[in-house]
Amino acid sequence: MKADNEQRMGLLYGMGAYGMWGLVPLFWPLLKPAGAVEILAHRMVWSLAVVGVALLVLRRWGWLRPLLRDPRKLGLITVAAAVITVNWGVYIWAVNAGQVVEASLGYFINPLVTIAMGVLLLKERLRPAQWTAVGVGLAAVLVLTVGYGRPPWISLVLAFSFAVYGLLKKKTNIGGLESLAAETAVQFLPALAYLLWLGSRGAADFGAHGAGHAALLAATGVVTAVPLICFGAAAIRVPLSTLGLLQYLAPVFQFLLGVLYFHEAMPAERWAGFSLVWLALTILTWDALRNARRTRAEAARLAAAARAAAAAGAAPQAPASPESATVRRPEPAA
Repeated sequence: MKADNEQRMGLLYGMGAYGMWGLVPLFWPLLKPAGAVEILAHRMVWSLAVVGVALLVLRRWGWLRPLLRDPRKLGLITVAAAVITVNWGVYIWAVNAGQVVEASLGYFINPLVTIAMGVLLLKERLRPAQWTAVGVGLAAVLVLTVGYGRPPWISLVLAFSFAVYGLLKKKTNIGGLESLAAETAVQFLPALAYLLWLGSRGAADFGAHGAGHAALLAATGVVTAVPLICFGAAAIRVPLSTLGLLQYLAPVFQFLLGVLYFHEAMPAERWAGFSLVWLALTILTWDALRNARRTRAEAARLAAAARAAAAAGAAPQAPASPESATVRRPEPAA
């Protein structure tokens, strides 16, 4: 019963995290007339403040000293901070420039890009279904390139930057909240310097449009940290296969917002490209679920075999038969 409750809570946390990430396009336009770079700088500054408070409340500082003694991890975190800065900046600009649909495409194709990077960088071997999904994804990008009249660069930048960020996070192997704290600490000084420079020129929007607008800019830290905290709570309660399915909630919500709320154009060739992407993701999901079932079945078979072997080894020896217990007398010599 307790395990069921934990899984149910993990599912709610996961849906909350991806739901918030999916609805965040509604938030960034509220920050206008601030530009994308200023919004990005506020996001970095206020995210560190929010994460710092969370770490103080949770008293989770034990990771800091080992990190400071590890130059390799510090270097990886610095690169990760630079990569996620590009991702955040392009996403904020895309939403405020009316490109929500193309931004959602970036997170649809992100799993395909991650798989391709695994082959190219980590020399991973793909199953036939995964190769098929990657091929369909490439066809989708070509169709969308024809439809847009240019490569869907917003989608590609978002997908590749987030895939690289995920790879760096895997190599650093630090918890989500702690990793965000370290990354925003790297981002903090450049972001603060930029905001102070804007203020010195009288070009800053913070405080220039009332207390409500200033509060919204400060809330960028909450918008960044809260979904990540929910994701961390989900990751320890539900299987990775469940999280893998939940991750599609965010781009689905973003796509629906772009089409239904922001009324972005969806000509036939764009529908064709998105349909190919969804087909690739369907193949990928089907293959992942099938492989997970096979893995579970194999694990159950091995566990049953181990239990049977242990039971056989622990069984008492059968008593010797009377015939075997009888001592044979020597035959008389001829």
